[in-house]
Amino acid sequence: MPLPWQTALPLPTCHPRLVALLPFLCYTSGRHPSQRGEDSWRRVYAVRVLFVLQQVDYEPLGIMHLSSVLKQAGHEVRLAVASDEDVVQVAREWKPGILAYSVWTGGHRYYLDLNRRLRQVVDAFSAFGGPHATFFPEMIYEDELVDGVCVGEGEYALLDLANALEQGTFTPTIPNWHFRVDGEIVQNPVRPYIADLDELPLPDRALVYDKDPITRLSKIKHFISSRGCPYDCTYCFNHAIAAIYKGKGKRVRQRSVDSLFAELEETRRKYPLEFAVFLDDTFILFRDWLEEFAQRYPKEIGIPFFCNVRANLVDQWVVDRLKRAGCVSVGMGIETGNDELRNTILKRNMTKEQIVNACLMLREAGIHVITTNMVGLPTGGIEDDWETVELNARCRPAYANAFIFQPYPRTQLGEMAREQGLLEGDIDDIGAAWDHSILKFPPDEKRQIENLQRLFAIAVEWPWLIPLIRWLVRWPRNPLFWWAYKLWKGYTIKTRIHPVRLSLREYVLIVRRFFRLT
Repeated sequence: MPLPWQTALPLPTCHPRLVALLPFLCYTSGRHPSQRGEDSWRRVYAVRVLFVLQQVDYEPLGIMHLSSVLKQAGHEVRLAVASDEDVVQVAREWKPGILAYSVWTGGHRYYLDLNRRLRQVVDAFSAFGGPHATFFPEMIYEDELVDGVCVGEGEYALLDLANALEQGTFTPTIPNWHFRVDGEIVQNPVRPYIADLDELPLPDRALVYDKDPITRLSKIKHFISSRGCPYDCTYCFNHAIAAIYKGKGKRVRQRSVDSLFAELEETRRKYPLEFAVFLDDTFILFRDWLEEFAQRYPKEIGIPFFCNVRANLVDQWVVDRLKRAGCVSVGMGIETGNDELRNTILKRNMTKEQIVNACLMLREAGIHVITTNMVGLPTGGIEDDWETVELNARCRPAYANAFIFQPYPRTQLGEMAREQGLLEGDIDDIGAAWDHSILKFPPDEKRQIENLQRLFAIAVEWPWLIPLIRWLVRWPRNPLFWWAYKLWKGYTIKTRIHPVRLSLREYVLIVRRFFRLT
């Protein structure tokens, strides 16, 4: 699952309390922010935290959790969204003590630039978290206006920082943080994982919902019941986060069914909710938990839902529980049709037969499957990607999602690609939209890979079109393929994966946002 600082994946928060007389965090040293020492952080007596997002695409669950912890402790929290308002003006008028950014590799430069603009109008502590900060804490060396970088889970780390600044007791020894103090960088180890997720307050949805009416009015809401993943797929960050937290607690932690249902019930009481999306990496990991969930969910919640599964964990017992609970769609990673790539390079450790059988069992139960796949893999090529098309066609999914592989540094596969000289660029060339490859392929093959990503789902849906699509992918990149991709994906997600009735107004708003996403 995404870390608490992450936006991707998906970060909402609660409505800020407007306490007009509460003083904000201020600095009295008069020095340039990069020259502030430890003592300058002591001359404070209250703190406001301003989360800054480029835009709201999905519900940012991580920020929601961070905000609820901060508000429970009495801190003021606000969200500014750059696509919808002048965030510089917001910062100038609200005068936050902490500017908080959740950054991912590929989007980190945007937030570094935005922070420079904001720091021209407010003398605040600039705190960076999220996946990029976690795996590249050395970003603090790159910009003197980065005051702190949070590594790993951020709830208590950010709370400790806010409390210390508010109370004037700041010392650069807070776990999970790398600090800039008097031009020097102080690195602190991470604290243990949060062992009991039930101890956290429910995520603060109002922060985003009050800011973004499309998200608030959507009948589809996102939830997460666990943190962590036991698997070590080479393209993912899980092995890297496990190394950071080695000896610091269980890698996978599960909320109780009671806790999850309390969040669902509170959300339904306050906002429209007709469909739940559970974002856990693998929803079916713990069978005793799934059994309790399947027994209680239809009576206590009773709305359709989506969750993620893993092919080698799917059997008839699991399918029966999902069906009984009211699951209508699942996500499942196929990734590649080539056995060598899937099991040796990606370390997925599953067979084609397991993948096909899992899809067919789910399909026979009336549960739609959306598959995820990667094209343009290291040591692979366009013919391997066509093999992935063919395996997906055997599975007959409701939708076959394909992404162009991005060699994220600090992942095993990203590092392998770098060490073998397979990259054309560096970390700043990784695309936030996954719409181009930065691996070294012959120009004609790279064009085919990038075009196939757009036409992948159409080829899977209608395999008899594969000869035509093999010809089309040789064309130059063009808007026609983008439109075909967006229209087919939008239609299938709406009718098969998240089948919720929409009014004309809701439909127009959602379509406009969907086409804004790359």
